[in-house]
Amino acid sequence: MENKQFKVPAWYWILTAILLLWNLMGVFSFIGHTFISDETLQALPTNERELYGDYPMWTTIVFAIAVLSGLLGSIGLFLKKKWTKMSFIISLCAIIPQMLHNVVFTESIEVYGLIQAITMPILVVIFGLFAIWFASFAIKKTWLG
Repeated sequence: MENKQFKVPAWYWILTAILLLWNLMGVFSFIGHTFISDETLQALPTNERELYGDYPMWTTIVFAIAVLSGLLGSIGLFLKKKWTKMSFIISLCAIIPQMLHNVVFTESIEVYGLIQAITMPILVVIFGLFAIWFASFAIKKTWLG
């Protein structure tokens, strides 16, 4: 049986670009969080500075896995590859424990307030779920091969 790929609509490329930008922001966030200078850290309010001490090494590792797999998945969308979906699944599997830790096992709610502390984690999970759905949809439409 022949594996045909059909021309993708313009909105596919728009959503792909949005997901790529989102995942690039994640990579920059990871770099900023992981490689924060002592000078910048000392300039933060005490309660925010103490949050940095609440992150064990495993959260940095899953953060890296989440952002790098998400970025790889976004690149896969541009390349129209089926493995994109698995890359987004791996990303979400890393996102969930990281976000749970950030919200539940740190003092982020006390430091930033409930709304500010949970908004980004919720958005990150929603984007992760959307990326998996979008890749699945594109596979069903035979846009990814």
